[in-house]
Amino acid sequence: MENKDRDDSGLWSRSLAGEGEAFGVLFDRHRDRVFRRAYRLSGNRHDAEDILSASFLELWRRRSKVRLVEASVLPWLLVTTTNVARNSRRAAFRYSKLLGSLPRGEVVGINRSDTSCAEDAADIEAALALGSLNPTDMRLVSLVVFEEYSLAAAAAILHITPGAAKTRMHRARRRMRSAIAEGASPNSGAITEGNLS
Repeated sequence: MENKDRDDSGLWSRSLAGEGEAFGVLFDRHRDRVFRRAYRLSGNRHDAEDILSASFLELWRRRSKVRLVEASVLPWLLVTTTNVARNSRRAAFRYSKLLGSLPRGEVVGINRSDTSCAEDAADIEAALALGSLNPTDMRLVSLVVFEEYSLAAAAAILHITPGAAKTRMHRARRRMRSAIAEGASPNSGAITEGNLS
């Protein structure tokens, strides 16, 4: 390795010039530290790998704004990793909150002490509910529920009126309830049953 590559500044300059190999060297140099930070923050390997990938993607995506600290990109990466992990936890919480807000039927054939089966059932219900929406309504629900935008802000992002957004949200909730209820019917072969309101 050349002297100029002992710190990150030379590699970073070459990366900004479009040299993929230089960015690859930066990745190899810092991935273990970033992964350890991600693992400490997330608590499991799978999430840590996702956070690692997202952090380096952000590094590339925001490359024109990245500032090296003492000729190293690592401090920027570690701060970004912390932010990505925090956002990941928030998204998981919002997802759980959405699942908890959906009406539920009685779970059939699942031992309630078996957490993984119950989580699978909840995921199937969520997939049924979200799969019933058209792309615009799914984006609207995602913005309001997962990203915590106000209905008016989500409407502006989607270039629809606030009134249309309110109507779409109301109809989306109805369609999601209906999809879960249909999935619960005895003829559907799904794993839930019961009258969902």
